[in-house]
Amino acid sequence: MNILPKKKTRITPDEYLEIDSNSDIRHEYFNGDIFAMTGSSLRHNIINTNISRELGNRLIAKNSNCNVLSNDMRVKVQEIEKYTYPDIAVVCGEIELEDGKFDTLMNPVIIIEILSDSTEAYDRGKKFFHYRLIPSLQEYILVSQYFCLVERFIRKDDATWNLSSYDRMEQTLRIESIGCDVPLSDIYRWIEFEGN
Repeated sequence: MNILPKKKTRITPDEYLEIDSNSDIRHEYFNGDIFAMTGSSLRHNIINTNISRELGNRLIAKNSNCNVLSNDMRVKVQEIEKYTYPDIAVVCGEIELEDGKFDTLMNPVIIIEILSDSTEAYDRGKKFFHYRLIPSLQEYILVSQYFCLVERFIRKDDATWNLSSYDRMEQTLRIESIGCDVPLSDIYRWIEFEGN
């Protein structure tokens, strides 16, 4: 008896959007495959809320035309037909959406990912490689939830990316593309690291 696994069927982007729109959980999509998003830890949620609040307040105070969007905003990497849900996205000026459903952003200026043990290698590697294909993206920021570390990658005029690393609570993260400074002590408010 020949028992072979069934061949996996690839789905189209339209099929993915239909599945994701009618699901109670979020999914990412790439190359015909969908991936269910898992829930996040309390620490992850606190950091996400801290960053969103601090950036939002600073942008309002500056009367900026930029908006902070949380992890329920789907982002599309047009060049490779990839759909993803970053932890935080910032968009400035006219918001470009894929269609009239208002649920897929095309032009983020900043993407922020909060690292976990299960996603760190992907967020630093293939996901960052894919995000770099978004023409509007100017800064990619990685935030550790396990210790004080924020890394900011900024796109230069020659299309290279420069890294700035922040690892002390008294430091301030400078987000160039929106002209905002956020102290690490605000990013990590109410977070206690082991050994502290």
